[in-house]
Amino acid sequence: MPALTPATESLLIRTPLLDSLNQDPVPASGSPVRWGVISTGRIASTVVSDLALLPDAVLQSVSSRTQENADAFASEHGFQSAYGDDGGLPGYQRLLQDPAVDVVYVATPHTSHFSAAKAALEAGKHVLCEKPLTINAREAEVLVRLAREKSLFLMEAVWTRFLPSVQRAAEIIASGELGEIRWLQADLGFPAPCNPESRLWRLDDGGGALMDVGVYPLTWALISLGRPESLTATAHLTDGGVDSETALTLSYPSGAQVQAMTSLTSATPQTATICGTKGMLRSNAPLFNPTELTITSSSGEQRQEKFTPVGHGYTYQLREVIRCLQLGLLECPTMPLADTLTTMSLLDEARRQAGISYPGD
Repeated sequence: MPALTPATESLLIRTPLLDSLNQDPVPASGSPVRWGVISTGRIASTVVSDLALLPDAVLQSVSSRTQENADAFASEHGFQSAYGDDGGLPGYQRLLQDPAVDVVYVATPHTSHFSAAKAALEAGKHVLCEKPLTINAREAEVLVRLAREKSLFLMEAVWTRFLPSVQRAAEIIASGELGEIRWLQADLGFPAPCNPESRLWRLDDGGGALMDVGVYPLTWALISLGRPESLTATAHLTDGGVDSETALTLSYPSGAQVQAMTSLTSATPQTATICGTKGMLRSNAPLFNPTELTITSSSGEQRQEKFTPVGHGYTYQLREVIRCLQLGLLECPTMPLADTLTTMSLLDEARRQAGISYPGD
């Protein structure tokens, strides 16, 4: 497997994002931050509804391919400006010319992430970009270099990392309560109608199970064991070259193993199980937004810890982006760019082994 990020860079800050006195992400924490949103799709609507809960967030501008869609989204969510394509100038480029926008949330399909995020950085805007950050590691490295050259904030929107339940799981793992972690299983699958027009099944849109949901099982692997020594991938490809299922095995120098499964055809348990020499931790479903952790000791003693996320759960990630910008940070300690580059390298290697190739490669 090709070299990943330098060994000196940490994979995860293994401390809780929210301390015991600050579990509520909603209260104002500093000066307002003005947001621009590129895209008016389903994920943009869900995330923006959580963004609206934060008093530090100003819903400034939204863009879409058509002015009609941009206006409708702005009216529904309370944005001050709306931009559609106009005379050959794409709506998102018009949004990037808006001097009132501080940070841009990119919620376009996978294959548009790179061009939209790059344009935003070149326009001097901070960027929060949906996962996966790009279609491959090469593109991700370009964005990271550009953000650093321009002293701008850049983060991949792996919202699961910021949830109190997942932060608590990371804390338990790091505490040694489970002993040495030896095995992890994480899966995320759901039956998606095989519609050739859907982005999930289109190679040109970066479709397939691995790129759509693979980041979530890999997040649990990074939290628990960090960067693997090697990776093995197998996949079932459709006639269109998209993976309907991909299975990953990650191996570590200690002998620990991770088994991760993604699927667009099967209703899987959607849970994460972390097993150590002293005990086991299991999340409930779905593993990308768990509300319950079950911890079982090697003697059989068991306890459950339950969580009630605010909004849809995106509030924690969004509040942390705002906090970073208020403090002048160019990188988020809970979702560092080193982790994004590692994840993209793992996805690249998995696709290479499985024979999944996108036009952008």
